[in-house]
Amino acid sequence: MTTPRTHHVGITVSDLESVLLFYRDVLGFDVLDRFAVSGEAFATAVDVPEAAGRFAHLEAGDVRLELVEYAPAGTARSKSELNQSGATHVGFSVADLEAFFESLPAEVETLSEPRTTESGTAILFLRDPEGNLVEVLER
Repeated sequence: MTTPRTHHVGITVSDLESVLLFYRDVLGFDVLDRFAVSGEAFATAVDVPEAAGRFAHLEAGDVRLELVEYAPAGTARSKSELNQSGATHVGFSVADLEAFFESLPAEVETLSEPRTTESGTAILFLRDPEGNLVEVLER
């Protein structure tokens, strides 16, 4: 059996352009690629009739972050909370969490100021423009 290796972490969004600006301009990730996919094979693979997708891949340190906007768009999820079953988030590390926090634009929603947990890790949770949870940590 072939052992899977991480290729990317994906987030489905309703407005690719605004979310892409957040990850590029606020978090500083480089855009690696932009492309569109459609056709019967894609629609069958994602189990969405007549699906098409617009994609952006960003370099996020050791992982590729994939943002995808689907047509037709699905229904919006309710704002997730971390303690809900099925809740998801992406996590990124920084060398100086306080400096990162201070550099955030005022309009970026955070769940709290940076906090240091019992494990000694400093964490900060924020939301992207569509409410997806993003953890930023300093070990």
